[in-house]
Amino acid sequence: MQKLLQYSTGISIILLIAVLFTTPVNGAKSWFELKLFTFQPSEVAKIFVILTLASLLCKIQEGGRNELNKPRKLLTCLAIVIVPTILIIMQPDYGTAMAFLVATFLMLFVAGLNKKYIIVTLIAIILLSPLVYKFILPDHAKSRIQVYLNPEIDARGSGYNIIQSKLAIGSGKLFGMGVLKGNQTQLGFLYPKTTDFIFSVISEEMGFIIAGSVIIIYVIMITKAVYIAKTAKDDLGTYIAMGIAGIFLFHMIENIGMTMGLLPITGVPLPFVSYGGSSLLTNFALLAILMNISGRRQRSIFAE
Repeated sequence: MQKLLQYSTGISIILLIAVLFTTPVNGAKSWFELKLFTFQPSEVAKIFVILTLASLLCKIQEGGRNELNKPRKLLTCLAIVIVPTILIIMQPDYGTAMAFLVATFLMLFVAGLNKKYIIVTLIAIILLSPLVYKFILPDHAKSRIQVYLNPEIDARGSGYNIIQSKLAIGSGKLFGMGVLKGNQTQLGFLYPKTTDFIFSVISEEMGFIIAGSVIIIYVIMITKAVYIAKTAKDDLGTYIAMGIAGIFLFHMIENIGMTMGLLPITGVPLPFVSYGGSSLLTNFALLAILMNISGRRQRSIFAE
């Protein structure tokens, strides 16, 4: 099983390298343009990276739960995630890269990561953030951060989408303007309305009640994923479920947050809602894995 996961992860990395040589779409080299459909390898990589990391964590902890905190073994775990994350950043797709990091952190945290590593990482992020912003981030990434802080500085350029998004959300009020009757969405002011800003469409056309219900459904789903992780039959199930919960959590917060102007804009889809075949299939696969972990737990309960 572990060898199969290693081969699958290796194939995912090869695909992430190959996609860098494709023609950019909207400024990113994230898709293989096939005749019948497009394929985004970073979405599929989520599954194999989570499964491989969870398997490795279990193997490391066969020698004791504190084995994870040995620098060499911790670096081995991080290497599984760092390689695909760097390749995804090169596309560039910062949103998906952040999803990988959030899932990894949650998996390591429940596996018993020492707090000193967390504290050191937080201090390093605080100290290095200004340097990364000034010397490493490309201009378009800096522009997104500046627009996030003040959209009006480029209202007809980089800040246009977020301004239109907030107008759409506000226009929906309590019950919405009606399906296919939204001003911002149907008159072409908001783009792309089927992927990044789909939550703005829901808010404008269906209103606060439906938009709020969507958020509640996501909270229930993520809470259920955490519960499955907590009650899983074994550590492997716990780590996988927490990784999946991290993926869904980041996608929900980032997508909804950016449409409201609370977070910088990234190309992160809203799970099960945004248009995109690769994303939808990956999310269904992650849900299927969660259900499998939960089913094994239930069988164990009835066996007793």
